[in-house]
Amino acid sequence: MSQYRELPGGDLIEAGLADLRQGEFTAEALLIAIGAPRLRGAGMALPAAADEREHPEMALYEYLCREGGDAYSRYNAYIRRLVSFERALDATRKRGG
Repeated sequence: MSQYRELPGGDLIEAGLADLRQGEFTAEALLIAIGAPRLRGAGMALPAAADEREHPEMALYEYLCREGGDAYSRYNAYIRRLVSFERALDATRKRGG
C-alpha cells in the first residue's frame, strides 16, 4: 500500500484502507467510503466494507463530533485532503504512473 503514501493525503488513505480491512470505521475509513466511487473509478481496489455505510459523510461528521473539538473544521480538512488525493491519483493515472 505504500504506493499511495507519496500522494497528498496518502497517509489517510492507507490508514483508512487498513482500518476497513479490519472492519473498523475510523475517520480515515469513513473518508474512503466517501470517496469510494471516485477511487474505484481511478482503479483502486477497495474492501467491500467501504460500501457498508449509506451516508458516509454524515457518519464521518458524527464520528468527529463524538471525538470532540471543532468537528466542522476537521470534517472540512478531511474532505480537502481526500480531494487532494483524488486529484493527485487522477494526475498519476494520466501520466501513466
